Amino acid sequence: MYHDPSIICPADNSGYILGLMTTVDDCITSNTSNKCPQKNYMSVFSTPPPNFSAKEAEAMVFDLYGLTTNASSLDSERDQNFLCSTPDEKKMVLKISNPAEDKAVLEMQNECMQYIHDHAIPLRVPWVIAGIEHNDIMTFNLSATTYLVRLVHYLPGLQLTDVSHRESMLHELGSFLGRLSLAMSRFNHSAAHRDFPWDIAHIDFIRTHKHYVTEDEGIIDHFIGLYEKNVLPNAANLRKAVIHNDANDHNVLVDNDGNMRGIIDFGDMIYSFLACEPAVCMAYVALGKDEPLEPIAQVLKGFQAIFPLTEDGLLSVVYLVCIRSCITVTMAAYRKQLFPENKYISVTEDQAWNFLKKMQNENLQTWSQKLLIYAES
Repeated sequence: MYHDPSIICPADNSGYILGLMTTVDDCITSNTSNKCPQKNYMSVFSTPPPNFSAKEAEAMVFDLYGLTTNASSLDSERDQNFLCSTPDEKKMVLKISNPAEDKAVLEMQNECMQYIHDHAIPLRVPWVIAGIEHNDIMTFNLSATTYLVRLVHYLPGLQLTDVSHRESMLHELGSFLGRLSLAMSRFNHSAAHRDFPWDIAHIDFIRTHKHYVTEDEGIIDHFIGLYEKNVLPNAANLRKAVIHNDANDHNVLVDNDGNMRGIIDFGDMIYSFLACEPAVCMAYVALGKDEPLEPIAQVLKGFQAIFPLTEDGLLSVVYLVCIRSCITVTMAAYRKQLFPENKYISVTEDQAWNFLKKMQNENLQTWSQKLLIYAES
């Protein structure tokens, strides 16, 4: 299940992948027949998330895993997470999935994290703790609703959002994502071939939901137009693979000095453009910065040094960054009217709007060329 060379393209022309020299042809596009049967792709975003108390989470961990813990709630977009600590201070995270989540998506996440561990890749990612029934995914039934439950090891570290973004740290961040792409380049799973709103390669979600935004809808139309003009005509030349797709500033972990510690939350994994991996991260690095070009260029340069993108891939990145921000503001507008009590839904909404308003006045073709030159220098 991990590797299917007919639908994954691991490197530009040649590259060292997992310690093996591989040579690949030009990008082989996804065969839509490989897509995994799935539920309505929007249901996981419109279905109310789990709403368990900390005491109920503790009881769940004891019943399903035989562990006595102290639980405290963690932020989550569409699921529910708890940090659980045992009396001997071992930490783990209880992940209670949205009732509409597809089990195949959870199996994909588990298999990818295990794949990285099994290949002794020097990347720190969570790994799953089996329940008392020796299953990686447990079920919990309450009031005719079935919840899929997992317990994963806790990764210590600060969130990227909590440290200053020094130039050297941003370059290392890009290198870290390059190593992650190398690690995942031979992984494949049918559940990754899905329709998903957070997939930058497809703009259907923002097209059909942009009317929810309270700011100028024309800003989103502006970036859709640029994407259609500058990226879609070259889509066949953009290599694709299964990517993490959510290296945001809450999921990347660092130490006090800004050194990379690991990455969490594989819930948005998707088979998409490889260039989306650094683009997602760059979209968050750009937030709150008056002059975002240099910081995002550092990320891209670090990524390019480890996992080189083609020229078409590099030229597409700035447009992908802007589309990611369009998805951010559209998803926030849509979901906060459904779940106004969940403040995490809109945690970066205002900053993303500020970035889009700034970029609306920039010449993205100029930015694209500058990023290309800088990444290859």
